[in-house]
Amino acid sequence: QVQLVESGGGLVQAGGSLRLSCAASGRGFSNYAMGWFRQAPGKEREFVSAIDWGVIRTYYADAVKGRFTISRDNAKNTVALQMNSLKPEDTAVYYCTRVMRWGRPWVYDNWGQGTQVTVSS
Repeated sequence: QVQLVESGGGLVQAGGSLRLSCAASGRGFSNYAMGWFRQAPGKEREFVSAIDWGVIRTYYADAVKGRFTISRDNAKNTVALQMNSLKPEDTAVYYCTRVMRWGRPWVYDNWGQGTQVTVSS
């Protein structure tokens, strides 16, 4: 079981940037792809980005492509999501998660408490 703790959310104006971080502990980080999904009130959960263990493949949802960058440091058991050019529609709680199956439909398990991102217009 891997434990995940997200941080770095906050309130930012449209066009601004935030960097989310995810710290993993316990067993189950090594050799797994990791990802981020978001949940906004009244909206469906959206899987936004993923990165494989070897940092060879990355995935971005169309809504964030070109604005978000995912990265990981396997030595430190961390995953990050750099979010630039933020839009009000990016407002959501963001969760770091372990990817069990790469590609649609994404299958993932284990996530933390999430971190709130609010983008004002």
